[in-house]
Amino acid sequence: MTKNVERHVRRVPHLRHLRCIRYERHAWAGCALVALGFASASGLGPHRLWGVVAGAGYAVAALLACGERSRPAARVIAVAGAAVMPLLWSVAAGLGQSEVAVIERSGRLLLTTGSPYVADPTAVADFNPYLPGTALFGVLPGDPRWWLDGAFVAALTAAGLCRARLLACPLVALPFAVSGTDLPIAGLMCLGIALAGRGRAGRAGLALGAAAALKWTAWPALPVALALIAAGRGGRPAVRFAAVSLTTATAAVLPFALANPSGFYLSVVAFPLGLSGTTSPAASPLPGHLLATYAPGGRVVALALLAVSALLIAVSLVVRPPGTARAAAIRLALGLGLAMALMPSTRFGYLVYPLVLGALAYRMRQRGSASAPAVAPVSPSKAEAAA
Repeated sequence: MTKNVERHVRRVPHLRHLRCIRYERHAWAGCALVALGFASASGLGPHRLWGVVAGAGYAVAALLACGERSRPAARVIAVAGAAVMPLLWSVAAGLGQSEVAVIERSGRLLLTTGSPYVADPTAVADFNPYLPGTALFGVLPGDPRWWLDGAFVAALTAAGLCRARLLACPLVALPFAVSGTDLPIAGLMCLGIALAGRGRAGRAGLALGAAAALKWTAWPALPVALALIAAGRGGRPAVRFAAVSLTTATAAVLPFALANPSGFYLSVVAFPLGLSGTTSPAASPLPGHLLATYAPGGRVVALALLAVSALLIAVSLVVRPPGTARAAAIRLALGLGLAMALMPSTRFGYLVYPLVLGALAYRMRQRGSASAPAVAPVSPSKAEAAA
């Protein structure tokens, strides 16, 4: 009986290892099919380029993942083929989503007029739906994607989440190569939640305040981090976080809103909500967009559902505030997932927010399991007695 127990104990890790190899191989193969299918279905040149190059990279990674020693190389190939190579090719060819041109133009406007917004936008190309902090990426030399992607990787590294499998995921690799706009915001949100969980209220405020200066999608992270700090550290650190985060975001946004209130409102508020009279190109067939497009009064219904979901998340923060960074990441991922699904003007790319936050929660769970005390091995006599 003792030999059977020992044989079983030795066999379990081996079986788990085989399952991991099989899972990773199938995952890369599935990503290859997704990328190639996306290339054939999309009508945009940058998307087709990404799909072909990334599909080849995923296919090579799937082949390499068949062997134990080649699994690290497979992950490197997946990141290079799905993110790095399409980025280099797109920048060299001058290809990119419209967001890249918007950021470049906002940077030029900031330098020439002092405001990143057109005073009276009419055409889609005139609108800049991002907060003023994003224009800084258009001021920096070179393609904005270098700086956007670099900020994303730096934030993930600081949060302890820079993993090859996350960077190679299609929902991350695609915007990494063709736009990059939402990536630094997602990275800073992860960093802010991680710092808040460690009790670094001031640093968390700086990270999330910087994210809030880039786009409205970062603002839901502020109350979640505030509830986390208040529940775990008390009132004084919570006040410090609120003061730092709001001061950082306000200092970056308010001057431009006051300098050009009409352009700021039309671009940053009215246009994303579909209230400007100009249709946004963000039109992925998610529930909010389908309601706004096909249901009578659907836009009002979608906005009402969006408001109700935000209210429910806010109530949950008061009734049951998150006690750990992992719980806060899950709560924020849920709230943003609902918001992205219910927004009248939305993109599948916005799902990168709940994805990255979910990866942060999963990573924290792994760390918690790794730091848990090991279970004492059962002696042969006890094993025989139990049998």
